[in-house]
Amino acid sequence: MNKRLLSVLCCPVTHKGLSVLRPDHLKKINIAISEGRLANRDGAVLSESLKEALVTDDGKIMYPVNDGIPVLLEGASVALNQLG
Repeated sequence: MNKRLLSVLCCPVTHKGLSVLRPDHLKKINIAISEGRLANRDGAVLSESLKEALVTDDGKIMYPVNDGIPVLLEGASVALNQLG
């Protein structure tokens, strides 16, 4: 992810800053996805593992990145409190 682009992006819901999700957290998320335990804000259960994602500065909301493009739609966001 381009650092300059990342510096101007923010969460469309909370307006908090975003950063690239760390690899260890991404691994946990992908495990939850493979177990069918993660849904986006629209209620769709995620079925494909993520190669990259952005997370809000407070670590509460995640946005997928598809082919290097952040999907900053409210419905695509994932509340990370689902991880327990």
